Amino acid sequence: MPPVAPQARLDCPGFARPAALPPLELDPRLISDPALRPVAAKLAAGQRLDLADGLALMNSRDLLGLGALAHAARLAKNGRRAYYVVNRHVNYSNVCSNQCAFCAFWRQEDDARAYLLSPGQAAELAAQEPALPIAELHIVGSCHPDAPLSYYLELLTVLGRARPQAALKAFTPVEIDHLAAKAGLSPAQVLDQLQAAGLGAMPGGGAEVFSPRVRARLCPEKTSGSRWLAISGLAHERGIPTNATMLYGHIETPAERVEHLLALRDQQDQSHGFSAFIPLAYHPHNTKLGGAGHTTGLDDLRVIATARLLLDNFSHIKAYWVMLGPKLAQVALNFGADDLDGTIIEERITHEAGATTAKGQTEAELRGMISAAGFTPVRRDAFYNSLERE
Repeated sequence: MPPVAPQARLDCPGFARPAALPPLELDPRLISDPALRPVAAKLAAGQRLDLADGLALMNSRDLLGLGALAHAARLAKNGRRAYYVVNRHVNYSNVCSNQCAFCAFWRQEDDARAYLLSPGQAAELAAQEPALPIAELHIVGSCHPDAPLSYYLELLTVLGRARPQAALKAFTPVEIDHLAAKAGLSPAQVLDQLQAAGLGAMPGGGAEVFSPRVRARLCPEKTSGSRWLAISGLAHERGIPTNATMLYGHIETPAERVEHLLALRDQQDQSHGFSAFIPLAYHPHNTKLGGAGHTTGLDDLRVIATARLLLDNFSHIKAYWVMLGPKLAQVALNFGADDLDGTIIEERITHEAGATTAKGQTEAELRGMISAAGFTPVRRDAFYNSLERE
């Protein structure tokens, strides 16, 4: 497998250094957990949090105290704005050579439910409901053992024709690494070809938890955490913004969660190209890993709040309504989140693992969720430019 260049340099084109958190105005009476008070003092002084602070946050059960800290940071970053995008998911294939233990989406090639959309089929799917002002096609699938790089280049080309006004947000760093290995190219060369074919941004999947211990158990065939970060940096060097994720609620420890967040923060310090962080709650049904049940509301809000406070150089934190449910996603807007993702239209990956939420939302439903929670809805494009009518 070709090597990946070191983490991206500080002068990446097209990305300004994200603003750090300013000193926060906090009411200490809202914090009942003594372990959070030193954290609050650092935030009030405008100091960056460290591993010990992250552990205090990630282990705290003082939900109101966590919310107070994270909400202050959220207001400092984004005021009372809450973003969403009119988007559509296109899952081009579920045939995957990684076969991760936590994933219910993948199939072997000989499975009756296995599929690989032709580029034309994907374009027909993307072109449905032409009146919808779709600003983003979110294109992810699998590490298909046979599909060549030419398939992915054609896929981007025809999807761009089908929805010329939509940005093509496609392929995780894991998919990029897989394509490079199959084509005998470097990830940088693959990114260059995909960008020429229309790639505008990248989703943040495949990060899971960076801990080698966790990956050895859950996804031993998948790209390593360090390589995931390096490929993200390569995308940022090319002016391609990406998202970042963390899959939580399986076998990871609080310390491994915090270390994951700090690794993302370090990469963002260097390459500045992460648009948003999306915590992904593990869903256990129909997976090899299994599990007793879904994450709790306390843990979901705690992860979002901790992410907002540790990731001081990330502009946006998403409350992914598909995994959280609409009601908890509304609450999360008061715990550090400022984005609900989008309309999606047909979500498949999480629903294979037992999600009980709708497969899509209308724009009116998203705006209603945001307004009812006391925030100002902002329809955006894939790059966080406002599409609101003046």
